[in-house]
Amino acid sequence: MVRFVPGPQRNSRCLSYAVATMPNVTEPRPLPLADAPPAERADAARNRELILAAADRIIARTGIAGLTMDEVACEAGVGKGTLFRRFESRAGLMGAILDRSEREWQRLVLSGPPPLGPGADPTARLLALGHSRVRRNLRHVDLIEAAVGHRPERNFAVIGFVLMHVRHLLDQLDVGGDLDVLALQLVATLEPALVAHMVRDLDMSLERIDAGWDDMVRRVVG
Repeated sequence: MVRFVPGPQRNSRCLSYAVATMPNVTEPRPLPLADAPPAERADAARNRELILAAADRIIARTGIAGLTMDEVACEAGVGKGTLFRRFESRAGLMGAILDRSEREWQRLVLSGPPPLGPGADPTARLLALGHSRVRRNLRHVDLIEAAVGHRPERNFAVIGFVLMHVRHLLDQLDVGGDLDVLALQLVATLEPALVAHMVRDLDMSLERIDAGWDDMVRRVVG
């Protein structure tokens, strides 16, 4: 299950995704949960995207600190009341930004170009997954922290899709052992807080982190 839950409350406005694990299914698939909102009208969808794009621009200019509801309303050209009715709170808005990013990343994994998407061999896809996830998590680590904090349930929910896909690739590669544990251990090295620590505190380059991921994957797959 992929779910960004801002603060102590669930935000039903944010789309949530579950992973289907059915016999003979060769790829994990994101499915809308029962409590997902109904399909939006075209104008509502456009307004939502307008607001999220405005929030993205503010974050790019000023970082998370500059992301206030007043600034987003001004940037998007909408009323502040409209913003609160749609997202309920600043945390709800940040959760929606993260959900959109996660859905796009999942789309690339499931149907995007290789090597992240289908068409490459499983080892190449696993290597590309690590490289891509490191960059996504590093880009959003401050947003994730501001939206959901350090609550452990957030960690387990968000990585559900990634875990299933890594396990699927390990299975394709005929890796022995406990694939559930192996997948969890691999994915744990991609956690946003750890990636940020390596880059910001230990001054590791992305190229060095990529090389470490590649070495670990090759040791696991043999």
